[in-house]
Amino acid sequence: MAGAVPSESRLRADARRNSQQIRSAAIGAFQGQGLTVPLEEVAKAAGVSKATIFNRFGGRIGLIEAVIEEVVASELFAVIDHTRTIDDTGQRIAYYLTAIRDLQYRQPAFNDVLLQTYPHSQQLMEICRVGSEANEELITAARASGALRPEFTADDLHALVVDNALALKHGKRPPRDDYDRRTTYILDGIRGLPSASDRR
Repeated sequence: MAGAVPSESRLRADARRNSQQIRSAAIGAFQGQGLTVPLEEVAKAAGVSKATIFNRFGGRIGLIEAVIEEVVASELFAVIDHTRTIDDTGQRIAYYLTAIRDLQYRQPAFNDVLLQTYPHSQQLMEICRVGSEANEELITAARASGALRPEFTADDLHALVVDNALALKHGKRPPRDDYDRRTTYILDGIRGLPSASDRR
């Protein structure tokens, strides 16, 4: 009937559709441009108003927390889990650092997490906590085995990835071949030094 008020079920269906469209648009925008992408762009991609994002998710933090699992967390945690399956500590550190730098290059949102761009997000801070624990665990084992220079610490690893996050977010993006070559240089620089007998 013309002019009839939409039923409650119809409103709920519209709300669910809007929420899913916003989620999908946010995942694409955050993965492509990082967590600081203007919400107007997310709204436009979702075909809704910016006000609808606030109505459905409460704003940027709520939207980030609604999709951060798909955007960053699942892939990062998969890297950490796989790292723990590698027996050789030298291979473990090589895989982990290479995988983290690859994630930084491909996923601008990961750099926003590392830089703690939104410290009021409990989920983002939890991701940082899990990552810090993994770094500490990895570096402790690698130093004990001699796979790393003895003076290299978990704080040094943290500084390397944060400095890289800053460079990728605010600097000129390097070609992939150059980026991967520099990853090799970093690994060569932090590996344990050969003993005197090894050098003979």
